Amino acid sequence: MTPTPDTSSNPAAAPAPQDQPLGLTVHAMPVLDQSSTREPNTVAGRWKMLAVLLVCAAPVVASYFTYYVVRPEGRRNFGDLIDPQRPLPPLATRALDGRTGTLTALKNQWLLISVAGGACEARCEQNLYFQRQLRESLGKEKERLDRVWLVADDAPVRDALLPALASSAVLRVAPAELAQWLEPAAGKRLEDHLYLVDPIGNLMMRFPADMDTAAAAKAKRDLERLLRASSSWDKEGR
Repeated sequence: MTPTPDTSSNPAAAPAPQDQPLGLTVHAMPVLDQSSTREPNTVAGRWKMLAVLLVCAAPVVASYFTYYVVRPEGRRNFGDLIDPQRPLPPLATRALDGRTGTLTALKNQWLLISVAGGACEARCEQNLYFQRQLRESLGKEKERLDRVWLVADDAPVRDALLPALASSAVLRVAPAELAQWLEPAAGKRLEDHLYLVDPIGNLMMRFPADMDTAAAAKAKRDLERLLRASSSWDKEGR
């Protein structure tokens, strides 16, 4: 009788299991609800755009807040603040050489403005002198300030004045239209003051009439503080 082999103690002798087919189960991919993601993304984009705009506007707002509200060093400004500010009007201008333009072309620069007829009597000459001295006293910052003489009539400008006006803008404007933009102090004439326009194009300050050396020193301090407060966003040149 042939003995039956004992496979319980010999794994190699055990019969090989038969291969079984692999079972594959296909699960559906989750469908994103686009309506639920689009709205948050749109809102986030709008907030980012608003943040960028605020960052760009912050230096301008801060400089004006510093000057008008905080008032650096606790000093009171010498010039009279114009409130509300008055933007440069599109007045027609004519230079001494006959070229025409508009007053708004002077934007993007600080402007120190004097007003007088072409005959330029004593007060006019005095204002032109202080206008020139104030700009020169600013040193390296003077390139951020332009001198402008608005001639409110058709009278010829004397040749003797021309050398001192070499770096000024001398423009003829209609006096009636000019009077709608500029405003003198009570009891004073347009010709009695120097006026300051910021680079955005707003008339924002009027210096007291009949300026003398002491008044010019105070006006200089106003100019220096304004230029310092706007240095982060205003650069020299137009």
